[in-house]
Amino acid sequence: MKNRTIIIAEAGVNHNGNLQMAKKLITAAKKSGADFIKFQSFHADLISIKTLRKTFYQKKNTYFKNENQNQMLKRLELHERKQKKLFEYAKKIKINFISSAFDIKSLNFLKKLNMKYFKIPSPEITNYPLLQAIGKFNKKIILSTGMSKINEIKSALKVLIKSGTKKSKISLLHCNSEYPTPFNDANLNAILTLKKKFKLKTGYSDHTMGIEASIAAVTLGAEIIEKHLTLDCNLPGPDHKTSIEPEEFKQLVQSIRNIEISLGSGKKVVSKSEKKNISIVRKSIVAKTRIKKGEKFSLKNLTTKRPGSGISPMKINVLLKKKSKKNFKKDQLISIK
Repeated sequence: MKNRTIIIAEAGVNHNGNLQMAKKLITAAKKSGADFIKFQSFHADLISIKTLRKTFYQKKNTYFKNENQNQMLKRLELHERKQKKLFEYAKKIKINFISSAFDIKSLNFLKKLNMKYFKIPSPEITNYPLLQAIGKFNKKIILSTGMSKINEIKSALKVLIKSGTKKSKISLLHCNSEYPTPFNDANLNAILTLKKKFKLKTGYSDHTMGIEASIAAVTLGAEIIEKHLTLDCNLPGPDHKTSIEPEEFKQLVQSIRNIEISLGSGKKVVSKSEKKNISIVRKSIVAKTRIKKGEKFSLKNLTTKRPGSGISPMKINVLLKKKSKKNFKKDQLISIK
């Protein structure tokens, strides 16, 4: 049986800066069966210049058309006291809390929370100072690899390991950083490439529409699945429209759990559930016509029919060399005793 997949509900900035909405996202993640709820920790002025334009999908999905990216990020900031409350709430309802730090100040705050994992988001894979700071913690790390090439992943791992993190503590997420990701760019087979190249636990951060890609990723061996969660896809905000709502997230979790069971051991054996069907649906050698004692068996007087409780059709050539030792009625199972 496949090891249990870690499922991360990515709340991201889908709280729209509202603490109560963020709490509802935590509750929804818990009810869906997710293992983790994940947020984003940043200070807008520390991660972007004040005149930075929005990405295309941010322009398309936000109501404030005249604001730039820095202004949008300021609206979506969660102050540290709010993040601490969310951490405590997640702990109270027993779901793991993690957050992606986009700047060192946020990272140092998150360190105090003693999270189970430190998540490095795709845009920070080339941010040497941030990678170095996280590497010094020697904690479990999930590194998302959107927009990156193999050499960039290799360089990021080198910084993390050189800074003090054991390689065995690092997991990789294959990712495409377009929102939504077109299916023809999802490139799920890259999961296999990352596994083979880096020999690390590997998963998938899914930005496609729907849940099919995440489910397919699990069948390819993804050990971590991250998917954006929203309370309502029609809410204003950069990521809502490419997220899934609580009921669909619950469906995703259940599908993954079913797949984990169905993948099995990989050994080709007869299962307990199907053994009872063998004697009914397989065939045996039966009399095609009436057969008299002493008559030679032939393809004219023998055929194969259900049930499979008699002589296997695989032995018909042995019978063709023999004579019948008794009379048989049509459709009667053949025996040679």
